[in-house]
Amino acid sequence: MSEDRYLTVTALTRYMKRKLETDKHLKDIWLRAEISNFKHHSRGHMYMTLKDDGARIQSVMFAGQNKGLKFVPENGMTVLIRGEIGLYEPQGQYQLYIQHMEPDGVGALYQAYEQLKEKLEKEGLFSAAHKKKLPAFPEHIGVITSPTGAAVRDILTTIKRRYPIVKVTVLPVSVQGERSAPSLVQALSFAEERDFDVLIIGRGGGSIEELWSFNEEIVARAIHSVRIPIISAVGHETDFTISDFVADVRAATPTGAAELAVPAREELLHRITQLSNRMQYIVRQNYRQEADRLAKLRGSYAFRYPEQMLRQKEIELDKLSDRLNRAGTAAVTTKTQQFSSLMNRLTLVHPGKQVQNHERELAVLQNRLQQAMEKLHERQQQKFLHQINKLSLLNPLETMKRGYSISYKQNTLLKSVDQVKTGDDVQIHLADGTIDCIVKDVKEDTNG
Repeated sequence: MSEDRYLTVTALTRYMKRKLETDKHLKDIWLRAEISNFKHHSRGHMYMTLKDDGARIQSVMFAGQNKGLKFVPENGMTVLIRGEIGLYEPQGQYQLYIQHMEPDGVGALYQAYEQLKEKLEKEGLFSAAHKKKLPAFPEHIGVITSPTGAAVRDILTTIKRRYPIVKVTVLPVSVQGERSAPSLVQALSFAEERDFDVLIIGRGGGSIEELWSFNEEIVARAIHSVRIPIISAVGHETDFTISDFVADVRAATPTGAAELAVPAREELLHRITQLSNRMQYIVRQNYRQEADRLAKLRGSYAFRYPEQMLRQKEIELDKLSDRLNRAGTAAVTTKTQQFSSLMNRLTLVHPGKQVQNHERELAVLQNRLQQAMEKLHERQQQKFLHQINKLSLLNPLETMKRGYSISYKQNTLLKSVDQVKTGDDVQIHLADGTIDCIVKDVKEDTNG
């Protein structure tokens, strides 16, 4: 078999690509599918897998096609797609090149509206904390709308009828089409640098496509960044746009916006009339009260007899002066007495005085102690002498001085002749000495 019959992978892939590209049925494909594995590349291209219950196909939507999308594709979203089949040579894989895409069952604009609304609400652009209060009496109003539509006529007519003294400047913009959103942003930026007290932005009613400029994110962020209070008046009462949520006040119609922006002249005149009548009534009341008071003063004693009144007051002044002097003298005397009393009390409790008192008490106590000790010593001395005398009477030595003696045998006091026998050594103690004796004979006293 000849080798010329064998193809390379590249040749086969190119052949398949040409077949796909030349098939007119694959050049305009309409699909309903579910998105999965969605990826938005940093270069702008969108890659995803389109699937149903039985199959799936790799798909890509290049930046040039997806820049006009009004919504952000998400995984799980069912979409309606128009595109063409092609083949990616490096991987030999066929895929769908998406040219147009919109949500299935819900319009793309409505889907984009809901997504942007949720996004901006999470960021806090709708928060009441950012809402600015409308001025009660504006001097200059800016109206951002189409200069040829019915909305601008309604606004100008209503303002002129209600509050003709205010200055109104129309900032003409395109309110529909591709250039409308940048036109609105440019007008808001211009108004920010001017002396407007309040801005009205809006247009008449229409479809969601016709009102779409007021749902653009750049317009919403521009409204949020402006320091001037803004009234949004887009469409009819049932129409709600992103601009309505971001603005400080939402009006159901352009005419309603004009009514919110300025007070009604008739109401102001009526209010002024009420205030004027009330002021006149109050002035008349005050005038009558003050007139009555003046009449009473004119009829008083002081006005009729001023000299007598003056003399009477002079006398009363003298009396009051005397009372004041007496009261002052009494107060000084009382305070002086109180001061003297306090000084005496302070002297009594002064530490030096207390020390002197205690020193005197100590001297008295020492004298009493000395006398008590002397008396005690005298009593104890007398008692001691008395005891000495008693001891002297009982002292054997005193008895011995009168001629008596005491006999001992070997240091034993002899009280009976039975204690000695002939030949024993006996010591006889006299008052002035001792006699050593030998018993020669023992005689017992028979008379005893």
